[in-house]
Amino acid sequence: MKYFIKTFGCAANEADSERIAALYESRGYTRARMMGQADDVVINTCMIRASAEHRVYGIVHNLTEEKKKGRKVKIVVTGCMVGMAARERTGKMLALLAKKMPGVDEFLPIEEVGFDFAAIRTDPHHAWVPISNGCNNFCTFCVVPFTRGREISRPFDDILAECKELAAKGIAHITLVGQNVNSYGADLLVGEKNIQVMRDLPDATYFRVEHAEKKEKREFVLNGKKMKPTYVKHLGRLRIPTVFPQLLSDICAIDGVHVVDFISSNPWDFSDELIAVMAKNNKISHDIHLALQSGSNDVLKRMNRWYTREEFLVLAQKIKKAMPDARISTDIIVGFCGETDEQFEQTVDLARKVGFSKAYVAMYSDRPMTAAHKSYHDDVPYAEKKRRWRVLEELINKTNLRNGTYAKSIRYA
Repeated sequence: MKYFIKTFGCAANEADSERIAALYESRGYTRARMMGQADDVVINTCMIRASAEHRVYGIVHNLTEEKKKGRKVKIVVTGCMVGMAARERTGKMLALLAKKMPGVDEFLPIEEVGFDFAAIRTDPHHAWVPISNGCNNFCTFCVVPFTRGREISRPFDDILAECKELAAKGIAHITLVGQNVNSYGADLLVGEKNIQVMRDLPDATYFRVEHAEKKEKREFVLNGKKMKPTYVKHLGRLRIPTVFPQLLSDICAIDGVHVVDFISSNPWDFSDELIAVMAKNNKISHDIHLALQSGSNDVLKRMNRWYTREEFLVLAQKIKKAMPDARISTDIIVGFCGETDEQFEQTVDLARKVGFSKAYVAMYSDRPMTAAHKSYHDDVPYAEKKRRWRVLEELINKTNLRNGTYAKSIRYA
């Protein structure tokens, strides 16, 4: 029996597909080189944009037609589309998926795959290592909190054990993967439901600055080990405790690990302690992916992004001062609900000031269940979105290609 996995989306989906492969091979399956040779076809889906969703429907339709003509193939759909449907309590979304894709034999929630088997690595030198799953930030345009749920961190010792095993096998380059890696451990320290998710709401889980000294002296015990967390300061308060800088340091101490990087990190959780750890440890890559999304404060507020353009610029300058060779790549959305020409030009201006090495520029895509879908109007015409996309593509990516400074090595598409 042979299996084939088609993966859409980000590094987290790539890591999930490696675990799905391990599950199949534990059952005696072997990997098919092409989809047409497989007994089981697994489609690992993405819902960040409508285009990825439509491609899934197209593949399933083609496979279903082949089944009607006599091909014996099992169609399995997993990933973000199934994650969102499984979390929609009425069952209507799962029923809608089944109606749209009647040929699917199994809708597999990714949580059911687990970490029971060592991931099947496709690269002998590099490995994706998931450290957390889900997101607590609820940006108004983003479906991730609905497709993957609240942020759950893997146990500290489990991550170290996996990295040691990889190093022993000769895999020297490790990429840590999570929807927001630099908040890693917050749920382990204070409980997954005690994390602030909205920008400006007062809440007891926000740590007030006047109590910072007492809070920063607090120690936690993780897996029997005392650990002093890093508190991330934001909006005049200490937002969350995290042990991501400590995790980075411990992984770098493993013999055989030569390069460590991570994806993805949010600007408001990028602490001074994290910058210091990166600057002093030459194993940590200085290719940093830091999503901007917009250079307009008004748009950032509507997006529920927890920083201003001024704060983002200060952070970028701080990173480059500590690491002069740092290259910062980014994500930018053009044509978000209500974005004016002036607000777009503020994004262009900030992109020039930061000097990004690469940008994943996306035209805003309305997504179900998000706050933007419920509260805003997708009112920027497609032609204008496309024009704005071309402006940033030329300013950042094409200019860097011509100058030979395009960050080809960054693995974050």
